[in-house]
Amino acid sequence: MDSRFLGIPELTEAPSVAVVVDVMRAFTVAAWAFALGAERIVLTGTLDEALALKARHPDWAALKDGPPAPGFDLVNSPGQLRSADLGGRTVVQRTTAGTVGALAVRDASLVLCAGFVVAEATARVLRERAPDEVTYVVTGEDGRADEDLACAQYIAGRAAGASPDPAGYLHRAAASRAAAELTEGMRRGSHPDDVALCLELDRFPFAMVAAEEDALTVLRRYDGTP
Repeated sequence: MDSRFLGIPELTEAPSVAVVVDVMRAFTVAAWAFALGAERIVLTGTLDEALALKARHPDWAALKDGPPAPGFDLVNSPGQLRSADLGGRTVVQRTTAGTVGALAVRDASLVLCAGFVVAEATARVLRERAPDEVTYVVTGEDGRADEDLACAQYIAGRAAGASPDPAGYLHRAAASRAAAELTEGMRRGSHPDDVALCLELDRFPFAMVAAEEDALTVLRRYDGTP
């Protein structure tokens, strides 16, 4: 199983299998949403698209990066999201990196969205599917975000059947620029627990798979191979 690690700008064609990694915080938040009972997450590329979907479906919960804003119910923070009641609801998620990365590879035959909180479940899907090649999309900082690269490399090792020590990968993520900005309160719409929550390895037992449904890119929880 060959692994490629690319930033969003480096994606020139749809890969066969893609793992889109956004540790801090899009896909940590998505995993929390599923754990809190969300039925599905609609991934959008723009705020206007998210607001338009919310306007057509008032019962959906719209979520974005940054501080609270009119039309949005939630912010992209696991620390803040964990108290939400999402049982049976559809969440519309728009972030600056994670959802954009997922949309960039939506034509792949398999799209997994991941962070450390679902690392082993993601690797398990890859081991079961055993593709010849996997493209890991490192969404943050145009592919330079070390928290995303560290997570991608860890998942790649587990997918290949190795047993890498997670401590070094988690340390890299904890020392990343994103972690520092969250810890120092430089990112609005954050919570003091966000970094710690993003670094909880394998907190959730499920993977997250994105696919096209009715002209929307929809992320769903998968407890087995899709």
